[in-house]
Amino acid sequence: MKHLILASQSPRRKQLLAEAGLTFRVRSVPTDERYPETMPAAEVAAHIAKGKAEALWHTLSSDEQAQSIILASDTIVVSGNRILGKPKDSDEAITFLKLLSGREHDVITGVYLLSTSGQHDFCIRTKVYFRPLTDEQVAYYVRQYKPFDKAGAYAIQEWIGMVGIEKIEGDYYNVVGLPVGEVLAALKSFCPDLDGLI
Repeated sequence: MKHLILASQSPRRKQLLAEAGLTFRVRSVPTDERYPETMPAAEVAAHIAKGKAEALWHTLSSDEQAQSIILASDTIVVSGNRILGKPKDSDEAITFLKLLSGREHDVITGVYLLSTSGQHDFCIRTKVYFRPLTDEQVAYYVRQYKPFDKAGAYAIQEWIGMVGIEKIEGDYYNVVGLPVGEVLAALKSFCPDLDGLI
């Protein structure tokens, strides 16, 4: 019986996996999230997720490796050709949201599964359409919600999603931070003897 390890400190990913009925542990290690400047945006999230999984894998004993499957993921926001990561401060968060205001953008989550039987990775893309935001709305959201741990400086499940997002095309949970349905399907295929899988 394999045990799932979530290689992430994200409270949103932890909540989504728990609500999906999975039994898992949370462990992560500091990871270099840089990527080559020439790398296509569509490949960046998977590249970072792979780095997270492999960094954690190397900290496990051989017995732990034999009993575990690691799930790592990373989410990026892409507006035009620009990748918007986590804003470093309020000014950058405001800049990001003004860039997204009244436009569409892509949210891409890369998922990487790793165990002794091999690896499996995939990316899910969701298109998000923002209504035009006023300067007051942007300032209020950044001040009240401090979205500094969120790619693109926003979380769809918060106030900004209610007032600012006109529609999405694709998986809602992907925008939250983890495409749960795709993850469950991948886990069932990749590791059918996983503990706690529903």
